[in-house]
Amino acid sequence: MPNFICPNCKERSVDIDRVEGLSDDAVACHSCGFGFLFELMDDYYPAPLTGFVTCDSEGRILATGRGVFELSGFAERDVIGRGVIEAFGLSGWTDGKNPVELSLEWGVRRMGEQLEMRTSAGKEKAIKADVFPAYDDDGGLLVALTPR
Repeated sequence: MPNFICPNCKERSVDIDRVEGLSDDAVACHSCGFGFLFELMDDYYPAPLTGFVTCDSEGRILATGRGVFELSGFAERDVIGRGVIEAFGLSGWTDGKNPVELSLEWGVRRMGEQLEMRTSAGKEKAIKADVFPAYDDDGGLLVALTPR
């Protein structure tokens, strides 16, 4: 059964047919009204301070959810359209193990990645990143950023 999570409010849900009602529209969040839900392979329970970043199939930011501004200092308008690695200055992986690139190329989840991010004030912050590939035809990613 398909598990979904709202990239904005983190509300989890299940939807059997992956469409909204009798239409062909993508499933939307019934809690906050966000326009689409992200399908996960398994149910996922984010930490209270986790912020979600939704990316397209090239790793460019489409939307940010609650918690991203509090964690990074960046408003959605500051990062939308930029690559997630570049926008948040993500670093700290070993050579060739960039979790975003691995997830995009191989379609695999990368859980518990111990990384560093650069805030809008230019400070380095220790975070944990969980990276989920999209399972629809559009591709893309959901990146969960949690302070350590």
